[in-house]
Amino acid sequence: MNRDEAWLKVSSREIWDVAIIGGGATGLGAALEAATRGLKTILLEKRDFASATSSRSTKLVHGGVRYLQQGNITLVREALHERARLLVNAPHLVEQLFFVIPCYSVFEKLYYRAGMAAYDCLAGSQARPKSRLVSADEVEKVLPTLKRTGLSGGVEYWDGQFDDARLAVTLARTASEHGATILNYTPVTGLVSNAGKICGIECVNSENGDTAEVKAKCVINATGIFVDDVRKWSEPSAKNMLAFSQGIHLVLPKKFLQSHKAIIVPKTKDGRVVFIIPWHGSVVVGTTDTPISSACYDPEPQAQEIDFLLEHAGMYLREAPTQSDIRAVFVGIRPLVRGGGDGNHTSKLSRDHSITVDSHGLITITGGKWTTYRKMGQDVIDEAIKRCEFKASLSRTAELRLVGAMSSSGEPRMQAADSPFDSLHLYGAERKEVEKLIESEPAWGERLAADYPYRKAEVVWAIRREMARSVEDILFRRTRLGFLDEQATQAAIKTVQQIMAAEGLRVR
Repeated sequence: MNRDEAWLKVSSREIWDVAIIGGGATGLGAALEAATRGLKTILLEKRDFASATSSRSTKLVHGGVRYLQQGNITLVREALHERARLLVNAPHLVEQLFFVIPCYSVFEKLYYRAGMAAYDCLAGSQARPKSRLVSADEVEKVLPTLKRTGLSGGVEYWDGQFDDARLAVTLARTASEHGATILNYTPVTGLVSNAGKICGIECVNSENGDTAEVKAKCVINATGIFVDDVRKWSEPSAKNMLAFSQGIHLVLPKKFLQSHKAIIVPKTKDGRVVFIIPWHGSVVVGTTDTPISSACYDPEPQAQEIDFLLEHAGMYLREAPTQSDIRAVFVGIRPLVRGGGDGNHTSKLSRDHSITVDSHGLITITGGKWTTYRKMGQDVIDEAIKRCEFKASLSRTAELRLVGAMSSSGEPRMQAADSPFDSLHLYGAERKEVEKLIESEPAWGERLAADYPYRKAEVVWAIRREMARSVEDILFRRTRLGFLDEQATQAAIKTVQQIMAAEGLRVR
């Protein structure tokens, strides 16, 4: 992807079939869907790709055990089938992760075993291997840091784990390779209408202040937690669709889990699920569900949320983590569609996605979750094709390999026990290209931080191939150091700035 070339297309006065506002999971999924069906597609993002909710997930590609408890069978089934597709289409970014539900009575073992059997059933032939009961001794063996007192055994099952921001960048690159024009740091400032119908968008290039009017036959609002703001550009009296929930995650040292398997706390005192999972050589504990009144790009964790997660982790781990053990905290805001739930308890609001079309023709898609991004993209482009009577090919994203995907047998890849995190694995088939950068300039093989695998060559790659424009883009969304260790991130900033300057980027 080349940002300068993309901006030339934005300002070329072309008429596009589809203009998408928003570069998170939903917008990028829609852009890939549209481009692969032969539609002339442009996507504009205000900041960086996945800079809001889409980089701050629990890092799971899953059907949703919690949604199964709530009886949302349709959502769980759909998500499980999308999970299977992602394991094949992006095997360098998505892998199989085993979970253990610790049980402290015979009743709990039977209850959760029955629930996971239903989970297997909904997954169909993709549920390989099946969930199973495990003894207390086996639980202790695979989860050596779990408290043993009162342990009766456990139930083991699997879901998918992924790198959310890197999947977003991969979607952007894949859409670009299929003809879409993708551009970050290009805020949409308004909608263009003619005879009462939306026919385009106005935008500005954040890097030089240039403005442009983009004409399009269809405009899709895929701005996640900000969709209501865009809807009101079209219809100022429109009522808000969303309620907001904040979820935080704590990042702890590896010593608190010491396993390639994860722990799920199936029911907390407020009725939520808490995960304790290995991720990129660290341990992630999450998440909370705190109702908030408004959305922003950079939400802050609340003290009671941190205490909540530390308390529940301490209930299950032999060594209870404390504030001093926290290496990083990341916070995301969920866009929850109002209706069909208790507005006072956001944990009960729907995680299904919703598509609406207003009287001026603006299509809005919101809700949903990362696992179902592809289906959301297909559904909203189906709507655009119907509304605008586009001549388009059938959807092909269900079997489409993403950039970097290598040949696969279709079997889920399992994490290898005790294998250290290797960041170059995330590049898949392009790993060799990153390694060639190191061969051409050996200094680029040096690490950005002593205890983490990220190399200087990854900064160069992010600038040249992935449209990274700032230190934050590189440390938080191209590498993931910013989400893993705040101190190490601070120490790496100067190195990243030096590489950016050498590559001709304005340091910011």
